[in-house]
Amino acid sequence: MVGNNVRRRLAGSVAAGAAGVLLVGCTVNVPDPAAPKPSPSASTLATPTITPGHDAAAVAEKDLPLAAGGTLAPGEPVTVSTRLEEVPGWSVVHSALQGETRYKKTDGCVLAVRVSVNQGPLVVPGDDVASTKELFTYLNAGVAVDSLKPGSLRWGEDSDKPQQSVEFLSLESSSASGGQSAIVLARLFSAPASSVYVSLACPDDNTLTQARGETVSRLVVVPPS
Repeated sequence: MVGNNVRRRLAGSVAAGAAGVLLVGCTVNVPDPAAPKPSPSASTLATPTITPGHDAAAVAEKDLPLAAGGTLAPGEPVTVSTRLEEVPGWSVVHSALQGETRYKKTDGCVLAVRVSVNQGPLVVPGDDVASTKELFTYLNAGVAVDSLKPGSLRWGEDSDKPQQSVEFLSLESSSASGGQSAIVLARLFSAPASSVYVSLACPDDNTLTQARGETVSRLVVVPPS
């Protein structure tokens, strides 16, 4: 899942880029930004450390826009909680395999969620926007990063509290342009040097719209504790 300093290897046009990153024969295969062949041991996270003066609870109780990435403590990654198997039609393909959890739906949709650590080679210090653009560029050298749009997912696991959101950058493609309909949401959190990458691909725009709603309701980005 992690490594040293490999960057910018995938090629393709912007329209084909989203599908290229998302799909290989109707599956999702996202390379890690630091190494093409992550070692299994890299998936084991170190025991979290406490950063003096860092109020993790206060960070978790607020929205986390891209500009607020510096409020996270360094070292401990953001993670993702997924419960999509609770939705009829969805099933787990694999869970926590080298940082990736993958789902498939009976209508042909595929969702992949990947959490990566040790992303230092792609980090622009103190700038989550620039860092995330570096992540997109690594995954697809042909993507026009200035065309990325804001997106968001739920932030924080406490269901009894007001729901907060965490901002991502996103890239969408339509089946009208050829291939499948797809959306990518990604963010490289510069302070902890970890990333969350979510890709959803479906046969057409209608199935993508439905699957997107189901996905958003069951994915929660979990702040470091």
